[in-house]
Amino acid sequence: MSPLPAPPPWTGPLPEATPPPGLTVYQLPTGTYDTRAAFAVRGGSFFDKRHFAATAILVAHPKGDLLIDAGFGAGVAAHIAMLPRFMRAPYRTMETVSGHLDAAGYDRSRLLGVLVTHSHWDHVSGLDQLQVPIWINAGEREYAAEDVDGKVFRSVSAGHEIHEYRFDGPSYLGFPSSHDVHGDGSVVIALAGGHTTGSVVVFVTEPSGTRYAFIGDLTWQIDGITRRVERPWLLSKLADSDREQLRQGLLNAIALTGVMQVIPAHDRDAYDGIPRLPARLTTAPTPGGTEQGTHRAGTLRNQPTPSPKNGAHKHAESLLAVAAFSGPRGAPRIQHRALGRLGDHLAAAPSGAADAQRNR
Repeated sequence: MSPLPAPPPWTGPLPEATPPPGLTVYQLPTGTYDTRAAFAVRGGSFFDKRHFAATAILVAHPKGDLLIDAGFGAGVAAHIAMLPRFMRAPYRTMETVSGHLDAAGYDRSRLLGVLVTHSHWDHVSGLDQLQVPIWINAGEREYAAEDVDGKVFRSVSAGHEIHEYRFDGPSYLGFPSSHDVHGDGSVVIALAGGHTTGSVVVFVTEPSGTRYAFIGDLTWQIDGITRRVERPWLLSKLADSDREQLRQGLLNAIALTGVMQVIPAHDRDAYDGIPRLPARLTTAPTPGGTEQGTHRAGTLRNQPTPSPKNGAHKHAESLLAVAAFSGPRGAPRIQHRALGRLGDHLAAAPSGAADAQRNR
């Protein structure tokens, strides 16, 4: 299957960023769910089982911290039960974002809110334990309020303050408009669209100069970047709101691989190199000189992935697994019963050498 044409690599100057010394990025893995590579990217194998990550990111900044997405919450079983049967997948839970923060002794008064890359269930489930503002743009807020796939978001966001930000900045690394969170270029939200109406890419620059592009669901796996392949046609039909816009966003992300770490939300290995939140954070002085529970705690880059909780492997009614991301209103739907049978068959298929080799 032919890949997308290779976009010219980004060779221009990168946008100016002056991240403060206290800025740190952590990953907070909350669990995984299972699907086959054939459902994730064109040309993927039915025998290659993928463990889709549900991982949040904590960006600690002296002016206030932000979470990017919320991962699985305490009520994830109920959230999955809200989905049509063909959208449910076997899943495993780890610690929730709230649990990670508590284990670290994190001072939640530092948290400005949760910035959602988009409003699908596997990015917002953890809002059920995070009573902080939800950062969302107008386009995504409307999508979440009206689309069938906003059901879980509407449930977990009830009672939350909504911080509706505007794209008041210029185009950013190929994306049409942007919003600079702190005004220093360290955390910039860029409108991507395509997957959902207001889906975004979040760019983060560390004091070391390391840059990240958290691209949400422009592609579900890093194969979409490295092999320049889109989702299978049917899955894209079910999952995406504007396939042409999504393709352009994917090409924009591919062009950036030489200048930053590009991270699809559901590729577990793409987070490699980002430290995990340590068991207990140290304290560091704030700009005013006082100490708060903050974020300078050394590097944990070689720390192993936490093991799933005992008994947490839930064999939910099986799926066309990647369709868990939903589809836009009005998109053609396959008979749920037929999809369920297909999903059951594929979920039961042996993974063979591909599983042993990839261990994803």
